[in-house]
This record gives sequence, C-alpha cells and structure tokens, in this order.
Amino acid sequence: MKYQYHTFPNGLRVVHLQLAGKVAHCGVSIKVGSRNESPRNNGMAHYLEHVLFKGTQKRKTYHILTRLDKVGGDMNAFTTKEETCIYASFLTPWYDRALELFADILFNSSFPLPELEKEKDVIVDEINSYNDSPAELIFDEFDQSLFQGHSLGSNILGTPESVRGFSRADVIDFVVKNYQPCNMVLSSVGDIEFSKLLRMIQKYMSRDSLSLPAVASNPLTDYIPNKKEIKRNTFQSHCIMGNRAYSSFHPQRLALVFLNNMLGGPSLNSRLNLNIREKYGFCYNLESHFSPYTDTGAFCVYMGTDQRYIQRTSALVSAELRKLMQNKLTDLQLHSAKKQFVGQLALMSESKLNEMLSMAKSVCLFNRVESFDEIVIKIESLTALQLLEVANEIFAPLSISSLLYSPISNEN
Repeated sequence: MKYQYHTFPNGLRVVHLQLAGKVAHCGVSIKVGSRNESPRNNGMAHYLEHVLFKGTQKRKTYHILTRLDKVGGDMNAFTTKEETCIYASFLTPWYDRALELFADILFNSSFPLPELEKEKDVIVDEINSYNDSPAELIFDEFDQSLFQGHSLGSNILGTPESVRGFSRADVIDFVVKNYQPCNMVLSSVGDIEFSKLLRMIQKYMSRDSLSLPAVASNPLTDYIPNKKEIKRNTFQSHCIMGNRAYSSFHPQRLALVFLNNMLGGPSLNSRLNLNIREKYGFCYNLESHFSPYTDTGAFCVYMGTDQRYIQRTSALVSAELRKLMQNKLTDLQLHSAKKQFVGQLALMSESKLNEMLSMAKSVCLFNRVESFDEIVIKIESLTALQLLEVANEIFAPLSISSLLYSPISNEN
C-alpha cells in the first residue's frame, strides 16, 4: 500500500490511499476531545459533534442530513478523549459532494439557538441511557478514579448540568480555538487520483487558519491505586481492575497491545475466555482493554457476573495476570501468539473504513502511517523477556485499582 501525504499552506494535513473499488471512505479528524475541556465546559467536544449537523449559512439540518444519503452515502461522527472525527462512506463519484459538505459543516455552521437548545435534551437523554447501563457507566467511573483530578478522567458526554449550561457563545469560542485547518487531518481511501483529490480539497478547504491559543498546562496528577465498591440496583456484579499504562509514544506500547490481545482480546482463545469463561462458566462479559493517549494510557480488565461468582472471577483474573508476570512465554507460545496477532491485524485492515480512520489517527499522532509490513517487523521483534518486563510493570498487584458495582440486596 502506498500512502500519499500533503500539507496545505493553512496547515491542513492530508493522507490518501488509492485503492480500486466502488466505495470510498473519507473523514476529517480534529485534534480535540474531552481532555481539552475544563470542568465548566465538560462535554463540549461531544456537543459540538452533534450541533455541527444542525445548520450552516446555506443549509438547514434536513439538507445536511440528506446530502449524502440521497446518493446512497452514509455520514457519521464520534468523539474520544483526544479526537473528534466526522467521516463518510459513499460511491466514488461523489467525492466532491462529500468534501464540500465537510467544509460547510466544519467552517460555516451557524449554530441556530433553537437547535442548540433542542440538542441539549438529546444529549442529556444519551447521558441518562449510559447511566442506565452499568456495563458502560463503570468504565467512565473507573477513568475518574484512574485519572482523578485530570480532564482525562472526565466523561466524554459531560454531565446534564454542564451540557445545559452551554451558551452559543461558548460553542463559537470552542470552535474558533480548535476547529482550524492546522488542527485537522483529512484522510481518504478510495479510487481517486491524489492530484484530483487535492484540487477538490483546495477548492473547499483553503481558508486560512487562525493562530491556535496556547494550551494551558494540565499535568497528570499522581496516581494512587485505590479499591472502591458501590452498591447499585443491578442484577449482576460489575467489576473493573486496572492501572495507568503507556502512552502512544512509549517504546513498549506495542508490547502491551500484544499482551492485552493474548489476555483478553477479541479472540475465543484469549486467556481470560478459555481459562475463566469457558472453564468455569462464571461470566458472559469478560474482556481486557488498553487505551494509549498522548502522554499516558489506561489498562483494564472488565467482568460482569452473578454476585455469587464475582470474588472467584476477580481472583481468577488476578491469577492470569500473575501467570504473565511470572512465566516467560515459551518459543512456541510466542510464535503462536505472533502469528495470531498478525492475522487479526490483516483481517481488520480489510475494512477500508477502519483503515481510513486509523490513517487519520496515525497522521494526527505521528505525521505518518506505518505500513502493514513495518508493523509485522515490529511484532516479530518482540521478545519473551520484553513481554515479561511489561507484564511486571503494568500488572503489578500493588499498582492495580479496582471498582466494583455490587447489587443492592433484596433481602428484608
């Protein structure tokens, strides 16, 4: 695969992968997320993801929402702790239409007050839906504990109070400070020549960038492991165990990605699945996650199970972590795990939408995209000793925090 790059005079970066096919995927990633917010405007990045679609200087909401749908396309958006992304999939001949629409909503949104107020109710309802789902809510509460006092611990959606307090002036101020071309990456995968794509982008996105304000220092707080139990009106017990972890730039990041995949990744033969779910039948949901950020990261294991089994399940999880800390992988185990991981990455790359989104994130962080072959070389270079050292650093029992949701007893 040949990735093509260009940076426009206004700072907008472009990455493109030309592939034959009827369907194209294109997106704009903005380097702003919930970690860029203050407690007062918590939830603003996600709120903006919604209200960008509520009207521009020349389009009403209906015309924005149907512009690509009318030609069989699909447009969507998401917000993370460090990124906001607007993206679309469409038939290749409609590149011009998609890029013009991106530019219109990113640079010409009018933020009509009635729509702003109406969307607050929608987002509060979204927040309430998360509060009704303990399997989702527990991740947010665990982040608050892991990054206590830091914006990385804030809920991406915000709170009902913060969202209802947003003014139109707040929205416009946030846009001016963050939605500048120099803070964006446009990523594309489709059957279009790069030179033609660049001409279209130049046509619609050549506006100047305003100088971005200096970002106030928000240093990470000291990490103090803690264990917390909360009584909730649930049928199951829900538990998360985890630790702060490596950043996107840490030299051991890939080693932890690899370990996490072995431990509780998506495969049916993950250690957690085979040694706990399949062997004992204690739980349906059992998985591990590693989320790297620009200056830190988070590792966790989540389990949802009947109250009768929560202590045994968490003990078995701890045992699996200890195995990775104490037992160096054999040559056969390491070879097998590498072969599986490479295969999984290859399957994931078959999704061209995922490829496009991954390209955007890579350019945002590293200003380039690693080829599949480069990644495979790095995977093959991982050693059993290296993995053992990473396991002992991240899975150390004294560094593990936990959060447990216990059902409220119905006994009188």
